[in-house]
Amino acid sequence: MILVADDDMQIRDVVRIALTQAGFAVAEAVDGREALEKAQSLTPDLIVLDIGMPEMDGLSVCRELRKDSDVPVLFLTAQADEIDRVVGFELGADDYVPKPFSPRELVARVRAIMKRTAPAAPGQVVMRRGVLSIDPDRHLCHINDAPVTLTAREMELIAQLMRYPDNVLSRPQLVDAIYGTNVHVSDRTMDSHLRNLRNKLGAAGCADAIETVHGVGIRMGTCRGG
Repeated sequence: MILVADDDMQIRDVVRIALTQAGFAVAEAVDGREALEKAQSLTPDLIVLDIGMPEMDGLSVCRELRKDSDVPVLFLTAQADEIDRVVGFELGADDYVPKPFSPRELVARVRAIMKRTAPAAPGQVVMRRGVLSIDPDRHLCHINDAPVTLTAREMELIAQLMRYPDNVLSRPQLVDAIYGTNVHVSDRTMDSHLRNLRNKLGAAGCADAIETVHGVGIRMGTCRGG
């Protein structure tokens, strides 16, 4: 089930119709406060969240959700509000769609997020480096057996680095691997994902998980912890 939160009834109608026609169940919220309450009571699989809402704005809702939930969040933003998008990613959003948007694009973004976060069949390979282990298909990350909560984008990022742990990957390579080719993503957005990932891994005891090779790109560190 997908929760759609927007104070504009017409936008909610467009999103609801597009998602239901694509086979998704949909619940709605008309402001940020109701969005937070329904997110906590309905435990949706994904939330489409407008940033500019009364009662609580979307950024505040996302901030509260991330205290105890890793539910995927797709933000609806005004076209020119890059700062809101960057802040949204820093708070743990998985993706955004700028207004005005194509319903087909929104459905495609939702499907992509759901595919990334869907539970996988057992028997998948766990990737390990030092004290860090990840199971991307089950969306699990551990440091010294302690769980670390990552967003879908953060999991994709660390998984891509773990696949080539000794290689230096440039930002364009990471963007293509995570977002697909022909998608424009600003350096600030990628920097936000990297900063969040580093902070989470560092707080869990692995501050040396990601190395920056200045002027070249990013690679895995030794992950010795400590």
